[in-house]
Amino acid sequence: MRLPPRGSIGRDLVLAAVALAGGTLIIASGAYKTIGLGAADEANWLLYPPMVAASGAVALRRRQPLVSLAIGTVAVTVDLALGGSLGTLLIYTQVLYDACVFGPQRLWRRALEVAIAVVVATSVIGVVVSGEVRGLALGIPAVLVLILPILTGLSVRQYRDQAALERSRAEQTARVAELDRRQAVVAERTRMARELHDMVANHLSVVAIHATAALSVPNLSAAQVQESLRVIRENSVQGLGEMRQMIDVLRGPEAEPGDDPVTPGLGEVERLVSGARSAGLAVELTTTGEPRALPVGVDLAGYRIVQESLTNALKHGTGTASVTVDYGAEEVRLTVHNPVASPGPLDHLGAGAGLIGMRERAALLRGRLDAGPATGARWRVHAALPVDAA
Repeated sequence: MRLPPRGSIGRDLVLAAVALAGGTLIIASGAYKTIGLGAADEANWLLYPPMVAASGAVALRRRQPLVSLAIGTVAVTVDLALGGSLGTLLIYTQVLYDACVFGPQRLWRRALEVAIAVVVATSVIGVVVSGEVRGLALGIPAVLVLILPILTGLSVRQYRDQAALERSRAEQTARVAELDRRQAVVAERTRMARELHDMVANHLSVVAIHATAALSVPNLSAAQVQESLRVIRENSVQGLGEMRQMIDVLRGPEAEPGDDPVTPGLGEVERLVSGARSAGLAVELTTTGEPRALPVGVDLAGYRIVQESLTNALKHGTGTASVTVDYGAEEVRLTVHNPVASPGPLDHLGAGAGLIGMRERAALLRGRLDAGPATGARWRVHAALPVDAA
């Protein structure tokens, strides 16, 4: 036989039925007398109604703990007036226990106060009636019937509340972990989008410029067409190479040994400038300070900022640019100047993502970046990246 689910009314009814059966067995067997205040053996049937009422109070223990305690208290009072039975008193201990476990917090406090008062009063009456100190023993049954169930119920309630608190904390921790995971995913997607933009935009811009020139300029010589195709091919191959490096990073442990991508840095600015020159941009490069190894994040951010600035110069400039890399003691300063055409050759391709990416890279390294118009119809990008940035 399977019991009804925990916390259901069916289980409470089963418990009430068990209490009723036990109390009936005690009275029927004659082992029901407690203190014998007036019920004769032949009138033991009078003890059944309060015992039945106490059992009914057990059935209400979860749904109506206050009503359950009230019914049980009236039932045990009537039972004691009739002489008292062990079965009703035992059922009342269950009622007290359930009231402390399932009732409001103020209920067990009031019940404990009343129980202590009853124990004290009973002990005093015992001393007065007997005239001896051993009359205090009259309070022992009151302690067993009243104080012990209340303290047991209080202990179980505290354990249950503590378990509920731990579950709540665990759920909150799980929610926070899920939010952190989602934020990490969003941040990683943003970083990957920025990295892909910086890798591809420069090469595709060069390809677009030379393809546009080849299509729009009439009567190009074979040498000029060949030069444009050469530049298009070089930038396409470089773009594919950098894309493959990104894919290798995303593969993680599955990448082949020896295929670890080389992260670009400021040490390759000259190659970057050479590529821009071959694309038709006259670039003047100036390096001050002592070039040295930099943290990977700073090195990559500096490279991408210069790359994006040269890309913008190709898109919106007049064909010239100047790049200055200053290795300072505490920060690396990057400055890119270029005159601005009005309109630029590829203004229609700009979406503003490059400037946003540059500012994000500088901000992540606790650096600063300024980009905007300068005097003489020029555009200026200036970045300062701390060399101790993590």
